[in-house]
Amino acid sequence: MKEIKYEHDAMSLLRSSNSALLSTISVSKKDYPFGSYVSYISGRDRSIYLYLSDIAEHTKNLKNNPKSCITITREKTSGDKQESERLSLIGNLHQVDDEKIDFCKERYYTFFKNSEKYAEFHSFNFYQFAINDIRWIGGFGKIGWLNKKNWTTQNIKWSSKEMNIIKHMNSDHQNTIISSLKATHNIKESDPRIIFLTIDGYYVQGKSNIYFIPLNQVCHTSSEYREELIKLAKENKKHEK
Repeated sequence: MKEIKYEHDAMSLLRSSNSALLSTISVSKKDYPFGSYVSYISGRDRSIYLYLSDIAEHTKNLKNNPKSCITITREKTSGDKQESERLSLIGNLHQVDDEKIDFCKERYYTFFKNSEKYAEFHSFNFYQFAINDIRWIGGFGKIGWLNKKNWTTQNIKWSSKEMNIIKHMNSDHQNTIISSLKATHNIKESDPRIIFLTIDGYYVQGKSNIYFIPLNQVCHTSSEYREELIKLAKENKKHEK
């Protein structure tokens, strides 16, 4: 049960954050680790995408050696800072294939509206982080290596129907979106809209922010997604008022 709890908490941190520390192997400093701040988005599965400039030190490093580590944190606002959540993802960074560029642009420019203009100044490219190992620290004693098969590329059978699912939910089940947003984030909005789906939840656009709503189970098919959305609606129905 601990492993399941850790998995869910780690996924939640991945989805609800959008910045991290990227560690690469330095070229100019003789193979020392080099850490830098980056922003990121996650894909339908738990793939991670970065938008990096060719002139950045970390990009020069990864082009020489793709081995990298991304560390995501959620710092406690009070109490013992050592109890803060940390997720370290070890893997390799490579420039994305041409067929993924439009997908990356749509998602990245939605989360980071100013990023589209970066390419006007320097050469920016999208990179995908292929995850090999996952280390979770959720606080004192809440530590473990997670099952990497859940963090590698997934066979998602609903991806071609993503827009149909989103349109259906936004048109016919907005009360469910409202109640789920209230239940998860204690935020009441009159017109929130689903914008993206993932295997373990969906992103909602509010008035000024984007929020992640987790599902209880990972969904690889349309029928699985439908079942989880129905379960979530029933669980959160009390928050509709």
